Amino acid sequence: MDTFAIVAGIAAIFWALTILAVVDVLLKDFGSTKTKAIWGFTALLPFVGWLIYLLFGFRKGVKKNDTDPK
Repeated sequence: MDTFAIVAGIAAIFWALTILAVVDVLLKDFGSTKTKAIWGFTALLPFVGWLIYLLFGFRKGVKKNDTDPK
C-alpha cells in the first residue's frame, strides 16, 4: 500500500473524530459560554483534542432538549 494512502487514511480518521467532538460540544449545554468555548477549542487541538474532550469533557455537558417549552 502506498505511504500517502496510509497517511491520508489516518488523517481522515483524526479529522472525522475532531468533527464529531466539535459537533457534540455544539449540541450540549456546559452551563456557560466560556466553558463551552474552552471545550470547543480543546476539541480542535491537532491529533489529541478529540481524545482529551472524550476523556474529560464528554460527560460534563448536558444534551439540549428542544422539546421543553420555555
